[in-house]
Amino acid sequence: MGCERMLKVNDTKELVLGIVQHDPLFAVIQNTPSEEILYNDGYLTNIEHANYYSTSEVAGWFDITDAMLRYYIRPFEQYIFDNATNSPNTNIRLNLPAILRLRMILLLKDEYRVKGLKHLLGIDDYGQFIKHQITATTMGTDDLANKVDVLGNVLQQMVQTGLFNIFPNEDHGDLQVTINHDFLAQKIQLVSSESDLQVEEIQKETTELKLENEHLQKQISELQERSVKDIVQKIRERHIENEIVSTLRTEALQQFSMDNKAGFFKKTFRSSQIEMEKEQFVLSYISKHLEERLEVALNNYYGE
Repeated sequence: MGCERMLKVNDTKELVLGIVQHDPLFAVIQNTPSEEILYNDGYLTNIEHANYYSTSEVAGWFDITDAMLRYYIRPFEQYIFDNATNSPNTNIRLNLPAILRLRMILLLKDEYRVKGLKHLLGIDDYGQFIKHQITATTMGTDDLANKVDVLGNVLQQMVQTGLFNIFPNEDHGDLQVTINHDFLAQKIQLVSSESDLQVEEIQKETTELKLENEHLQKQISELQERSVKDIVQKIRERHIENEIVSTLRTEALQQFSMDNKAGFFKKTFRSSQIEMEKEQFVLSYISKHLEERLEVALNNYYGE
């Protein structure tokens, strides 16, 4: 396959390090659990180094929607596409370095959010890298060259933001600065789109939590109802059993009396022994008939 080779599992860590080891986001991820995720993502074993991939393919690798992937691309286009002068708009294609930079953004997004990630990367509110910073200095003399340098830095930063149109004024021979209204409207629309997406995600999460809560409440109610039914059922079954035992005891006493008729004097002198025999007979009678009678009674109760 020439320079385009399929990556093996044992090659991925070395390859990833070769691309991101000097990256400012990798410095944050290094020595955290996210570092191992970066090396062990499944797509790395099948990706071809020199190829470019669509956002839908990459979104599938990271288990997110294409819209969410593009949402995190927009604020970091200059970083993801390596300071490209013309950042992609709709037909976005990503090579392996761009995918790795985007992956680090996704691994850190929950902790740092978009604003924090921009700060780590040195990106301003307009998605541009801050290359020069103006510091207050105290000049001992009116050094014209230093003033020109400072003004040049200011002008360069203004141009880089894209917020201003700067062109020469032929009538007066100087520079004229105007606001780039198209650029400003585009950024306002972008911020509005990001806000709408965030609101949509919050509403989705809220709906999911509400449904989950309703499901839990339903389960709790079912458990409570089942518990009450079980208690009532056990009480009823115990009541049926007690009724049957009482009936069987009565039957046993009647049977014993009929089988053991004796004269007055015989009963008087053998009363203790007779009582013992009677209790043994009753217990035996109940034990013999209880299971059968209880089964019949319960079947009648439950309508079987």
